[in-house]
Amino acid sequence: MKLIPVTCAVISFGGKILCAKRSAAMSLPGLWEFPGGKVEQGELSEDCLLREIQEELNILIRIVIAMSPCEFFYSPDKAIRLLPFLCTWESGLIQLLEHEEVRWLTKEELFSVNWASADLPIVQELDRFWNPVQKLIVKDTQTQKNAS
Repeated sequence: MKLIPVTCAVISFGGKILCAKRSAAMSLPGLWEFPGGKVEQGELSEDCLLREIQEELNILIRIVIAMSPCEFFYSPDKAIRLLPFLCTWESGLIQLLEHEEVRWLTKEELFSVNWASADLPIVQELDRFWNPVQKLIVKDTQTQKNAS
């Protein structure tokens, strides 16, 4: 079985993390996820993520660092390799072009939504490493400001 590469954005802004609720038109409706999508043939994961976030939320993000990938098996013949990236929100106003709803969650709220099973390892990693992740975002943001 081939693992389908799927990217997702763990978008941080103001000390919170963005999550998106899958709409009725999507598979797994009503479950929460980190937005992103399938990597197309010949496409780099980072390029895929930037494209998908523009298509789904109509915002621009900046990738800070790759997080730990994880694999999820939906059935014996369908599996994904989820490629999460820690990102910052750069510009634009969120428009829900595919999802039903978005929320900004604090560390204490991470488990307050019904996550899609494939995203749970990312949520657990965030929970374990919340403070270092937030410090990394602050440091990266300061570096970007100094470079401007």
